[in-house]
Amino acid sequence: MAGMKGKQTVRDMVLSLGLIGIVAGVIYVFIPHDDSEPPLKRVDYRVELLTARRAATYPVAAPEGLSKEWKATSVRFEGDNFDAWHLGFHDPDGEYVAVEQSTQKPSTFIDEAGQRAEETDDTESIGGRTWTRYEGPKYDALVLREQGSTTVVTGTASFGQLTKMAAALKMS
Repeated sequence: MAGMKGKQTVRDMVLSLGLIGIVAGVIYVFIPHDDSEPPLKRVDYRVELLTARRAATYPVAAPEGLSKEWKATSVRFEGDNFDAWHLGFHDPDGEYVAVEQSTQKPSTFIDEAGQRAEETDDTESIGGRTWTRYEGPKYDALVLREQGSTTVVTGTASFGQLTKMAAALKMS
């Protein structure tokens, strides 16, 4: 009798584990689960833009007239950090585009904002201003150097999309 008790305990444990496995499998199959990333929230940047335009020592850039497919996803103004303005978007293709502005030393600022993109000999006239193309392994960029500030339109998007953003920028 003593030997039988040990065999029953092992058998019961194996049966219990099997039953738990079946229940877990049924739960996994029949309970919906979504492995995709959650959609990015659209942010309203109007208040930060007004604040930045009042506080910054340069005309702060923000787009006007872009389609609703352009989704603003991040915004910040850091007055104590070279009047740094950031406005991030996802373009209609799902790529990242950011508008960065600062009074920081241009070479340092461009290197940081453009994720170490390198200056090319190519320029583009956009909105009556001359922008310089930068190409990099992670981000490409369009750079506008003006008196007192630098504007960088950068991201993973194509130069076509970066140009659309630069063309939509209104500085005031």
